[in-house]
Amino acid sequence: MVAAGLLLFGLFSLSLGRPTAHDPLHVHERRTDVPNGFKYVGKADPGAVLDLRIALVQGNPSGLAAALYDVSNPGSANYRKHLSKAEVNALVAPKPESVQAVKGWLAKNNISAETVSPSGDWLSIQVPVAEANDLLDTQFNEYTHEKTGLNALRTMSYSVPASVKGHLDFIHPVTSFADLRPVPAALQVLPRNQTRTKGRGGRTRSSTIPAQTAAASAKAVKSPSTSASKSTSKTTSSQAQAEAATPDASCKTTITPECLQAIYNIPSAPASNNQSNLFVASFIGESADPADLQQFLGQFRSNIKQNAKKSADSLFAVQSVDGGTNNLVGATTEATLDIQYTVGLATDVDTTFVSVGRNNSDGIAGFLDVINALIAQDEVPFVLTTSFGFNEKDIPLGLANNMCNAYAQLGARGTTVLFGSGDGGVSGLQDSDCTTFQPTFPSTCPFVTSVGGTKSFGPEVAASFSSGGFSNIFSRPSYQDDAVEAYLKKLGNTNAGLFNTSGRAFPDIAAQAQNFQIVRGGQVVSVSGTSAASPTVGGLVALLNDAIFNDGGSALGFLNPLLYKLESGVLNDITQGSNPGCGTDGFTAAEGWDPITGLGTPDFVKLLDVVRKET
Repeated sequence: MVAAGLLLFGLFSLSLGRPTAHDPLHVHERRTDVPNGFKYVGKADPGAVLDLRIALVQGNPSGLAAALYDVSNPGSANYRKHLSKAEVNALVAPKPESVQAVKGWLAKNNISAETVSPSGDWLSIQVPVAEANDLLDTQFNEYTHEKTGLNALRTMSYSVPASVKGHLDFIHPVTSFADLRPVPAALQVLPRNQTRTKGRGGRTRSSTIPAQTAAASAKAVKSPSTSASKSTSKTTSSQAQAEAATPDASCKTTITPECLQAIYNIPSAPASNNQSNLFVASFIGESADPADLQQFLGQFRSNIKQNAKKSADSLFAVQSVDGGTNNLVGATTEATLDIQYTVGLATDVDTTFVSVGRNNSDGIAGFLDVINALIAQDEVPFVLTTSFGFNEKDIPLGLANNMCNAYAQLGARGTTVLFGSGDGGVSGLQDSDCTTFQPTFPSTCPFVTSVGGTKSFGPEVAASFSSGGFSNIFSRPSYQDDAVEAYLKKLGNTNAGLFNTSGRAFPDIAAQAQNFQIVRGGQVVSVSGTSAASPTVGGLVALLNDAIFNDGGSALGFLNPLLYKLESGVLNDITQGSNPGCGTDGFTAAEGWDPITGLGTPDFVKLLDVVRKET
């Protein structure tokens, strides 16, 4: 099938828009094969209309990165003095000559472009296949994604005239075969007493937990009840410490919000400042039922009082991107997990469910659209958690860099961007066949915080499915040099040649990720994966922000420079476990940073003490 596609690549038509000898075409992007999972169908219908995105070369991406680090490094005089929307846009906006060159080329071919990003670095065009073939000197073909049955019109290579070289970054999704439907970082639904030994793979399974068992789990943590109202004065470190609970033994195998509060010293008292917020990004029609959430809080947050008085539909807000909706009739597992463990942990923090619909044409399931929608807001979220992602190998270099810079824009404005690392151990987002270790994206972006998974406590150990490793696209950022080099030295020649030792290492931190109790469709089920870990950390960070706001401080924003500077003992170091995959035992957990649990798991009280000192 690949060979057929490559032969068709040579059958180009002459074009009205073909450049003259003074503006010759040059191949801009090329791929050598069609990725596994896609099947060649035939030439694309010449009349089919393509919705293409053109990325212009950004004006000052290195300046954006420098500004992000300047406001995120605790040693900087500008620590947490985040940039404004205008200041960020000024760094990203393409130069006027780039806009003129690209729009001029399009105009010569009777194509108009629409600006679709706040800073003007993204253009959108709609063009029939026949015209696109001529414009880009290529042949678009039709491919079917075998897993989903979705069709895609793509080509193996395309060319642009010399006049736009240095101005046009790339055109998307011309050669991009990113999975047409993003994979949740975790959707393993298991019987309560079943344990996991390797990567997930396959379809999800569900089981109902008997009511008496669920009730016992709800009471599994011995903690004092708090019923402080919004008028409560700011929570001090000592108050938070006083609320610390002792985890019950049942938390070793069954996780509830109260288990997490006890294990990570997360206060049960409500947020007392109305500034803090928490956004949950969701895709592919995922929905969370407010009635399930209300039942969940009543069953698993016995120490919460104020939310019980709220109506079900006021527990979280819904924001739509690309026609996304929250279907109250058909609640799904991933969205249910994300909402129940953000609202259930970050008590009274304003939580927004961002539903990205299927009505998107950005070539990457709405990931571009949602990030541009958030960047376009005058006020960005303080915390954004996402439990979906891709294997890095499926994301073209230009697109990966552009999206990573988009996360940097959010971070520079004060957003903590969190992603679950994935559930395939070293084999990627999910358990799969592989001959080399597979990193996941966006976790490999150096401007986000990647969250791995753990289980049990006393000691807490690495979850075997927790994805982690090293990027093949992004080089290792300096903030993690010391920590990663120490691990590589201990690792020696183990797994040599299976991963890129100089790549950005992930995850950065971890949290519990196994046997989370949720209410879906009115029944309790148990789920596992790093998408349980990411909203857990998101809820904790939102409460840290609340305490900081009460002190008159600014949001934490991009966490990594702070995390990698923490003294030993602030985080819970995880030293047991491994993440097998690709026919190997994967990596092993170790003292300090490791590619399964990162630097370890959080402790709210200790982190609050640190950030207050840094403030």
